[in-house]
Amino acid sequence: MLRITQPAVAAAGTAEHPLAAIGRQWVRYGLVAVIAWIGALKFTAYEATAIQPLVTHSPALSWVYHVLSVRAFADTNGILEILAALLIALRPLAPRISALGSGFAVLLFASTLSFLVTTPGVSVAAAGGFPALSVLPGQFLLKDLVLIGASLWTLGDSLGATSHLRGSHGGGQRR
Repeated sequence: MLRITQPAVAAAGTAEHPLAAIGRQWVRYGLVAVIAWIGALKFTAYEATAIQPLVTHSPALSWVYHVLSVRAFADTNGILEILAALLIALRPLAPRISALGSGFAVLLFASTLSFLVTTPGVSVAAAGGFPALSVLPGQFLLKDLVLIGASLWTLGDSLGATSHLRGSHGGGQRR
């Protein structure tokens, strides 16, 4: 039997630092906490009112206020966000279900990132011509660049675990 092994130097080069494992868990469950917290805030009048101008100016979402009240839309959003957070948290038990939550989070943050382009007052004039973001809503929305990255990573991680499970239970490797 032919056995192929990695040289010790190459294996050492691919070793993961212990902080990377901690970081992965921190990213996943930090994302869960942020999405759940944002979702819970949607049940407050403060948050429902705060997102209204963002939604109103969005070509993709402005129609919702013709169907739902400001409060009903915020509540629906809150339910969906909390559900997404719970699904992402299920990764150790159910990676396929966790992938659904991560996919929804990607859509959630993609929609909020679109507000950077559609909401008046996002950019402000700055000295020297450098484009500056207003504190609200500009800098508030900018955090979603990192959150969409975390959501994409949790999606890929969950899908990877799903394909690993499929390979171990499916009787062989896929080609």
